[in-house]
Amino acid sequence: MDDCIFCKIASGQFESDIVYEDDDIVAFNDINPEAPTHILIIPKIHFESLNDVSEAESTVLGKINLVAKNLAMDRGIESGYRLVLNVGKEAGQTVAHIHYHLLGGRRLTWPPG
Repeated sequence: MDDCIFCKIASGQFESDIVYEDDDIVAFNDINPEAPTHILIIPKIHFESLNDVSEAESTVLGKINLVAKNLAMDRGIESGYRLVLNVGKEAGQTVAHIHYHLLGGRRLTWPPG
């Protein structure tokens, strides 16, 4: 998608503080962190939201979970972190590219919002 900021980050057209990258996934520090650790994890392929992911394409979502776990362990927050996926504007999704928020490094309260 030509106008998607996350697609531009994934393709290297837009600079970001990338903390992980492989052939399928990019993870980068959020520019407006809500916790000491706040990393966005995205697939390189563009999906507007979870509603657009087919079963055939779903393996990347499992891989994102493993990347999140490894990033949490690397940052020493494995004893407590949150992985958040907002779907749609009513849930707080502000960028129309599926993305997960890895949050940790402080006590996280419930309910979140």
